[in-house]
Amino acid sequence: MYLEIVSPEATLFSGEVDSVTVPGVNGGFEMLKDHAPIVSLLKEGFVKISGNISLKEEVQNKFIKGEKNTTLLKISSGTIEMKDNKVIVLAD
Repeated sequence: MYLEIVSPEATLFSGEVDSVTVPGVNGGFEMLKDHAPIVSLLKEGFVKISGNISLKEEVQNKFIKGEKNTTLLKISSGTIEMKDNKVIVLAD
């Protein structure tokens, strides 16, 4: 599935991923390929990206490399939308 993470300053990431886990206001949840369409508010926490991804050099300092092909991005709030295997995260 395709993931795009956008902040007020720039697009932080766009590319194919295996899964995305986000801190929803009613609890964290994970999205995989063919997930049902969803729109949700996000609270402070980490967006966890699973998959072998490459980051632009200018934004690498915003991400934390996790274990087993995971990458984390700390956010203070945001919104997520998933539809037709495309996930868009608007993050603060």
